[in-house]
Amino acid sequence: MTVLSSFDDLLSNNRPLSPRTWHDSLAESIRDPEILLAKLGLPPEYLPPARAAAQLFTLRVPLSFVARMQVGDPNDPLLRQVLPIQHELAAKEGFTTDAVGDCSSRRAPGLLHKYHGRALLIVTGSCAVHCRYCFRRHYPYESEPRRLDDWKPAWDLLQADQSIHEVLLSGGDPLMLTDGRLKALIERLAEIPHVKRLRIHSRLPIVLPDRITAPLLELLTATRLTPIMVVHANHPQEIVNDCDEALRKLVRAGITTLNQTVLLRGINDCVETLENLSERLIDTGVIPYYLHQLDRVDGAAHFEVNTAKGCELIKQLQKRLPGYAVPRYVQEIAGAAHKIGVEAD
Repeated sequence: MTVLSSFDDLLSNNRPLSPRTWHDSLAESIRDPEILLAKLGLPPEYLPPARAAAQLFTLRVPLSFVARMQVGDPNDPLLRQVLPIQHELAAKEGFTTDAVGDCSSRRAPGLLHKYHGRALLIVTGSCAVHCRYCFRRHYPYESEPRRLDDWKPAWDLLQADQSIHEVLLSGGDPLMLTDGRLKALIERLAEIPHVKRLRIHSRLPIVLPDRITAPLLELLTATRLTPIMVVHANHPQEIVNDCDEALRKLVRAGITTLNQTVLLRGINDCVETLENLSERLIDTGVIPYYLHQLDRVDGAAHFEVNTAKGCELIKQLQKRLPGYAVPRYVQEIAGAAHKIGVEAD
């Protein structure tokens, strides 16, 4: 097996790679299962189920992420996170389109309020990668604000509720917004006196590292709000090369950077993988924050790991790692006042 070593292995048009922007990298993302399978040297038998599942939830994966996959390996842990497969079409009891109760916690267009002291803004429905286990794969993004003027009801509610000290930008992925649009949102939030912290949940530092630019870092550190970046990596194979450097840039800029991992069957449900992931994160200065039990969203049942195994994995990690490198094992339950720690029976 070989890992795709550079963008040259992926791009066939021989265009010069420099200077590049993150918009260039995003535009070159793979959207067609046939192209993805061809790049990785996988047989055509995987194409029909991929096309069928992509009818319900499309494929999207940046070339940087593909470059970290093993050529010829259909079980590559990064490929399995993004390749549509037949299992997504099977309904399973207990799995729903709104697994975490987002719709019931919507207080205004674009504003979710579940937990005391924190509110969440759905700032975009776009993402650089379509993870097959995404808990918002069925979210009605078309109902959320598109223009800045459409955010007025959300601003009014945030302004009126002095218990809210932290606002989360989510989506989709908030770093899909241009710097100008992000700046407008952040400046508006900074005008609300009782909001102290800005938390950004993003997969882009992992899958599209080009997004972590000097202007973005300046934007995030110039606000009076305390910035916190929560990234999402599931496997140590993700934390290499340009991704490793992007994470180090965030940390060197003084931005508290945390990682959330989803426990996924056949991808990271072994102690060696989780141990290596935590080690790589810590070595870049990123804190392993949460290990999430899979949200039970329609189309993702084949990724579920039972909680007994999850608890055993955490127990083993505690024996192998310092305490700061062991993530908390949690799950989100619709209607609960906070994330619930998963404990062994």
